[in-house]
Amino acid sequence: MQEIHIAVQEEEFDQNAIYHWLSASHSVGATVIFVGKVRDLNLGDGVSSLYLEHYPAMTEKALRDIVTRAKQRWDIQRVAVIHRVGLLNTGDEIVLVGVSSAHRGEAYRANEFIMDYLKLKAPFWKKEQTDKGGRWVEARKSDEVALEKW
Repeated sequence: MQEIHIAVQEEEFDQNAIYHWLSASHSVGATVIFVGKVRDLNLGDGVSSLYLEHYPAMTEKALRDIVTRAKQRWDIQRVAVIHRVGLLNTGDEIVLVGVSSAHRGEAYRANEFIMDYLKLKAPFWKKEQTDKGGRWVEARKSDEVALEKW
C-alpha cells in the first residue's frame, strides 16, 4: 500500500480526491488537511500574484525527507504533500498537506510539523508581484520560531 503521495506541479489539486485517498482504510479515525492559498496582502502591500520556482530533484527529496521524519515521530498512516509551482494568482491554492491516522492528535501534530518544516526547509523560491513591484519572499522570524518547537 502506497503511504506517501508527494507532487510538485503547476496544475490545481483535487482536495476531495486526496481526502478519499488519505481516508481509504477503515483503521483511519482522523484525517487532517491543510491548504495554503495566495493572499492578496503581504507585509502591508497588495499582492496580485506569486511565482514559485524550484529545483525538481532537490525539492521532491526534501519533501520526502520531511514526511519520513514525521512518520518516524507519529503513528500516522498516509501522508500527502502537494505543492504548486509557476504563476499563481491571489486566491489560488499553493500547498496541501494531508495526514491520516487512527487518532486526531497524531494527525494534527504531524500535519503541523510537516507544514512548519516545509515553510523553511523545502527549496522553493517565491517572487511576489505587489503594488510596489516584484520582490522575492524571504523566510519570516515567525516561521523560524514555529520550527524551533519541534
